[in-house]
Amino acid sequence: MTFDPNSEDSPLSAAISQRDVHVLDMVRAALRKKDVLLAYQPVVQGADTKRIAFYEGLIRVLDETGRIIPAKEFIETIEAREEGRLIDCLAVELGVESLVKEPRLRLSINMSPRSIGHPQWETALERGLLSDPTIGERLIIEITESSALLMPDLVSDFMMRMQRRGVSFALDDFGAGYTAFRHFKDFYFDLVKIDTSFARNIDVDSDNQVLMQALVSIAQQFDMFTVAEGIERPQEAEYLREIGIDCLQGYLFGVPSVSKPWEKDASAERRALLR
Repeated sequence: MTFDPNSEDSPLSAAISQRDVHVLDMVRAALRKKDVLLAYQPVVQGADTKRIAFYEGLIRVLDETGRIIPAKEFIETIEAREEGRLIDCLAVELGVESLVKEPRLRLSINMSPRSIGHPQWETALERGLLSDPTIGERLIIEITESSALLMPDLVSDFMMRMQRRGVSFALDDFGAGYTAFRHFKDFYFDLVKIDTSFARNIDVDSDNQVLMQALVSIAQQFDMFTVAEGIERPQEAEYLREIGIDCLQGYLFGVPSVSKPWEKDASAERRALLR
């Protein structure tokens, strides 16, 4: 008798199904109570890593015990469901709220192309763009490679409409293996965020050096800013700075925080002025 771990009757499939039900219940409870928040991670300039280019707002939910749960723990389960659209709506609302409160802030948020055309999501985005004439030019919407190619025509049309209103777009996880380059030139992304795997140990990994150079060259050919993700060591940052990466993101420069880092910076500036 052979054991098929992919069979619907297998213990593994049953465990995965049970896990998904638990995750879905957790997200639904968080949505009912609006226990949803953004964690902010800085993206710094490559030429001067003390200067913040923008922040990425990463969606989080609170579970029944009050623990902060990162998106990687639930996003795959809800991506194709209505809960995924509601999470995207709240991400837009929270992001716009921060942009309104801090006029100097530039912020990126993640979205699924499945939210394009969703009435509640489009209403949340439109309300945000109309609330302040500077919101559009300070908002970056991140779309992953894999999701962009699910519906390329819809994504391309949406991007062109929003770019006319000042919104920028970032292609997330660039190089992770999904891009069909025949589509790439049709999307007109403003930024590409190069997948974490290519920056890992890049100062000593010759394979990653070649691959990173190739990805940067492609981005530059299409006049796109480059962001290297997942930077954890100063040696990685120095190598990437030397090859001309525009921006860097990773734990080396700051972990995602649900407190607003720019508020701390403003408080520090005020204290310095009073001395």
